[in-house]
Amino acid sequence: MYITEVPNRKSPPAILLRESYRESGKVKTRTLANLSKLPAESIEVLKRSLKGEQLVPATEAFEAISSSHHGHVQAVLLAMQKLGFAELIASRRSRQRDLVLAMVVARMLEPNSKLATTRWWHITTLPSLLGVSDADEDELYQALDWLLERQQRIEAKLAARHLDDNALALYDLSSSYFEGVTCALAAFGHNRDGKKGKLQVNYGLLTNSGGVPIAVSVFKGNTGDTKTLLPQIDKVRQQFGLERFVLVGDRGMITQKQVDALREVEGVDWIAALRPEAINKLLDSGALQMDLFDQRNLFELTHPDFPAERLVACRNPELAKRRAEKRMSLLEATAKELDKVRAMVERGRLHGEDAIGVRVGKVVNKYKVAKHFKLDINDHRFDFELDEERIAGEAALDGIYIVRTSLGEQRMSADQTVRSYKMLSQVERAFRSFKSIDIKVRPIRHRLEGRVRAHIFLCMLAYYVQWHMLEAWRPLLFCDEDQQAKANRDPVAPAKRSEPALNKVHARTLDDGTEVHSFRTLITRLSSIVRNVCRVPGSGTDTATFEVVTTPDAKQQQAYELLETIQL
Repeated sequence: MYITEVPNRKSPPAILLRESYRESGKVKTRTLANLSKLPAESIEVLKRSLKGEQLVPATEAFEAISSSHHGHVQAVLLAMQKLGFAELIASRRSRQRDLVLAMVVARMLEPNSKLATTRWWHITTLPSLLGVSDADEDELYQALDWLLERQQRIEAKLAARHLDDNALALYDLSSSYFEGVTCALAAFGHNRDGKKGKLQVNYGLLTNSGGVPIAVSVFKGNTGDTKTLLPQIDKVRQQFGLERFVLVGDRGMITQKQVDALREVEGVDWIAALRPEAINKLLDSGALQMDLFDQRNLFELTHPDFPAERLVACRNPELAKRRAEKRMSLLEATAKELDKVRAMVERGRLHGEDAIGVRVGKVVNKYKVAKHFKLDINDHRFDFELDEERIAGEAALDGIYIVRTSLGEQRMSADQTVRSYKMLSQVERAFRSFKSIDIKVRPIRHRLEGRVRAHIFLCMLAYYVQWHMLEAWRPLLFCDEDQQAKANRDPVAPAKRSEPALNKVHARTLDDGTEVHSFRTLITRLSSIVRNVCRVPGSGTDTATFEVVTTPDAKQQQAYELLETIQL
């Protein structure tokens, strides 16, 4: 007996079970059954049985004695291989290097404490692939110490890869809170995490114009932004060996004092922005002519207070509208609360100038609009009114900002100068990933200063790998694939996604009908690829085993193929 397919002109082929027989010395065939309606799997089993194969249930042929999540680990290690990441950490393989690689992978896949990491990674293939299955948390701490000793060399290698002479270098500062009180770096400072009463540590991130992280510097939690700037200049010039570069920082980072210091450093140019008080001064002096915005949204100007600088004034009408609406909302909310305080005073429930002042202070400071109210407080009376003149003065600058630079027009146009300043959003993107989305640098649980520095550096290295994976996976993620448009778009207008990117967001599907992913959901999808260790049922524990890895589906295979495109 055998199975054959008989073509039909206008229908699917008929699948028939036939047998051969002899009659009067001649070989003939006859059809025993039409199998066309059977599932393909059943037909395949019947074909193999007719060929003489001995088929047994899978559970009788072998059993899986362990299963480990593998696909997401394989993806990160593939990206590391394409980046030459192991050689970046150290040119020669060592136990310490393998532990650092394992911690970087773990930080990307399941960020947690070092103790929790050594518990988690045993459900994956990570420790076996890197040969660190026997490592405990103490050995991870020792590997952190080893990594910190190599930080300068690693950062120099990153700079050699991603920073050239005359290149843009982006720099900004952030902070993260501590769990504990004993670290020498921990201090109360400008809180960026919304964690009141928590000690914190500050860290500054230096990237190239694309947002690729180059170096991270850690400072005490009460260190001001401006005090961290000049050490970055020294690092780029001395540690990285760059003679000329352009530093981009925000208006709180590159203040007038820092500008004066930068003028003394040969080969270093900068791009920053003016603070509101400086813009007000230009407006009051007539140097900033608002009617010029009637025909365009940016123009250049100069002023004696800013010698050897170009000032690019910008006005974003959409930003102006949002700020006006927000101000009005905050003023209305504050006035509503102040009305309640006034009613309490009138009813005699609140009296005394000091008590009333404390209550009013809490209200006006809640929404940070105290400067826009005129207050009248005495022992038995409280009244208030809006400072219309001050509100109008602030409203006049809604949507207006001024970018300042030491670069001449021949080196960078006004449009490109504004675009370059807005590249700081790349550092902000890194901080978001660092702090909350993927890498989760916080809360910091380390006690020793060196371990804190090493922990933050490890997080930067994890983001370095993730940055390249995100770029490779743009076709699969909620990312805009039209990156070239950024170089040509209106530098002042709010950034807008391309039409294809908006379609991905709204439809939540790709052109092929499959779902769009975030980095985290795609990693989770890949983790469903597992490595099974199998053996023959009923055999002893010393019986030889073999491995069976889940076959990737089409989407998983595409993710791996995209990672193969990563280039330095």
